[in-house]
Amino acid sequence: MSLHWEKFKKPYGFLLAQIGFIILLFVIAIHFSSNQLHMLSLGNGTAMAQQQSDGFIRPANISDVVKQTAPAVVKIETIIQTNINTNPYINDPFFRQFFGNRSLPSTQVQKGMGSGFIVSEDGYIITNNHVIEGATQIQVTLTTNKSYQAKVVGSDRELDLAVLKINPDNQLKTLKLGNSDQAEVGDWVIAIGNPYGLDHTVTVGVISAKGRPVSIEDKNFRNLLQTDASINPGNSGGPLINLQGEVVGVNTAVNAQAQGIGFAIPSTTVASVYNQLITKGTVSHPYLGVNIQPTQDQRGVLVSGIVPDSPANEAGLQVGDVIVKFKDINLTNPQELLDAVAESRVGEKVSLVIVRSGQMKEIQVIMGDKSNQKF
Repeated sequence: MSLHWEKFKKPYGFLLAQIGFIILLFVIAIHFSSNQLHMLSLGNGTAMAQQQSDGFIRPANISDVVKQTAPAVVKIETIIQTNINTNPYINDPFFRQFFGNRSLPSTQVQKGMGSGFIVSEDGYIITNNHVIEGATQIQVTLTTNKSYQAKVVGSDRELDLAVLKINPDNQLKTLKLGNSDQAEVGDWVIAIGNPYGLDHTVTVGVISAKGRPVSIEDKNFRNLLQTDASINPGNSGGPLINLQGEVVGVNTAVNAQAQGIGFAIPSTTVASVYNQLITKGTVSHPYLGVNIQPTQDQRGVLVSGIVPDSPANEAGLQVGDVIVKFKDINLTNPQELLDAVAESRVGEKVSLVIVRSGQMKEIQVIMGDKSNQKF
């Protein structure tokens, strides 16, 4: 499978007291919100639908959702400059005669395009890492056609997410992250982006599946949303929106060999990555440090290698050990261990049950941070 990148009456005096109390709460809320980082939390709204007289449930007015959300979707254009390895003889006067004594360019300019969406009124933007990776210039264009130069606040290549920042002239429209864990297969979703440079194109579909493990180029994702809302080159980094107007995913890839199959990073992952990137610029990835392979009887996971100076090495794991349990999870294949490690926390003390030389043994390991490792 070839995959590509691509929100009754009461007494008058009592009423006045209530109004005064509400105003006080409002002022306090404004004060505290103005002094906080732009941390993201997940919405818990459910998708709106309309019950028709014929008994069928149809989606709410999609055009209203688009009008509400589209102003927060942006076009991202990038320029990547790379050095060209020219032939050393090109500077020889004899050889330059054949090129009319013209100097050849020493750099190559490559342009790229993608999508993103605004999550704070002062200009924080979420997109895919592959949209901006290696870019020397990043330009963000709003629906008003106003353009700004953007800087990268932080990015994570493994999860293919990035946060940009622009400095707008005034407050911007924003999108809220919904809770992708509450999304269900069959829910209506809307994709907004810039496929093939066609600004702010809207496509509609449903969530076709959840928790898809997908390999995209050199990355292995384990928990993507699948949708039949059309996703094409240029949609990458754009939002996948539910009928509440909340972002449930970030569009990231399309199956080039099949129509109606696109993938999005779930909003629960996006929220965690965003909050880490804006606070420390990097993302923590739990790390054990073992090479593994399946066992013949599918009982546990065989350790075929230990990474030096890794948590596994420090805990005393050995080549030939069979890990049969990670915390309270009984393991039958390598993917289950990979999933369990990914769901743990950096610095967490984890109990492993292993089989060594026919004997059952329990060891403790403190999970490391993969982003701090040098391979």
